Amino acid sequence: MLRHCASGSPGSRPVRALPPSARALRQRLRQCAERIPEAEAVLDLLEKCPEHQKKGGFPVIVFEGLDATGKTTVTQAVKDTLNGVLLRSPPACISHWRTVFDDEPTLIKRAFYAAGNYILASEIAKASTRAPVIIDRYWHSTAAYTIATETSGKVQDLPPAQDEVYQWPEDLLKPDLVLLLTVDPAERVRRLQHRGLEKTKEEAELEANSLFRQRVEESYRRMVNPACQEVDASPPKEEVLKTVLQLIKEHCAF
Repeated sequence: MLRHCASGSPGSRPVRALPPSARALRQRLRQCAERIPEAEAVLDLLEKCPEHQKKGGFPVIVFEGLDATGKTTVTQAVKDTLNGVLLRSPPACISHWRTVFDDEPTLIKRAFYAAGNYILASEIAKASTRAPVIIDRYWHSTAAYTIATETSGKVQDLPPAQDEVYQWPEDLLKPDLVLLLTVDPAERVRRLQHRGLEKTKEEAELEANSLFRQRVEESYRRMVNPACQEVDASPPKEEVLKTVLQLIKEHCAF
């Protein structure tokens, strides 16, 4: 639950941008729904999701990491290899509203992304009854960017590793395995330039602000219950896929 950061370091301050539960999230969306019609639409979708979703008998595997770490390539390859279902956060039913919420204040913006995870959980619950589920970003991504944004300064200014901000929400469906793809910062920038895509605001800050990037990556590493298994995604994609499939075999029962 993301409610507060323990005090003690000069740069830490309360992490207010993520509500501690789906109930609090719905309340936050209601507060801005009159001004933002899209918030009302997101709220409608969220209200239709059953509470405390449970996954089916197939494994649920999440891939996390910064842009250009190979998530798109790896998730597609794993999906094809396991004959699974590929899902993304935010889910397709609300992803077209990202530009609306990205321009809103932090509290509203993060409420949108947090809501996406709960809506996605409903899709995961259904899909995992028939096939392995591969997910391109989930709660850890939302939390890591929030913690890094709400904390100023260096990595040592983040909430301590045992802080509750790194805990998985009690009312959100858990995956079986979370894999964090990482690459050398210079290689990641090279890949971004090669892609030639328009940068998001957060991606521009990651490139321009090395301290922000370090806070995001360290926040990923401090997540618990479940923790991230780190994978070096710098080698050729065939080698990365081999490593990933081995980890899935070790941690997930089919």
